[in-house]
Amino acid sequence: MSNIYDSAYELEKGIRDSEEFKSLKSAYEAVLNDPEAKEKFERFRDTQMQLQEKQMQGLEISTEEVESARKVVEEVQQHAMITRLMQEEQRLNQVINDISRIITKPLEELYSNPS
Repeated sequence: MSNIYDSAYELEKGIRDSEEFKSLKSAYEAVLNDPEAKEKFERFRDTQMQLQEKQMQGLEISTEEVESARKVVEEVQQHAMITRLMQEEQRLNQVINDISRIITKPLEELYSNPS
């Protein structure tokens, strides 16, 4: 029987070779090569990270911060390249979630059918 880590690396390679990953990579490169899209996307990611950090620290997010974040989200949703990037990321995330369900099935079965 092969080493479980070998299987994991094989899975990593499969993800890198998948159509979903290639499409995501292409969409990301398109955003990075367009100065306007890149700036908007970076602002979106920065805003997202700041709000997540505050949440993780248990800090309250102000009404102004929520409104500012909403405006940034609206702005990126109106940019076709960023919208495509987000759609491609969602497609790959779905694949990864499906894989996660598959590989955790032994645990699910173990705990749902105790002897």
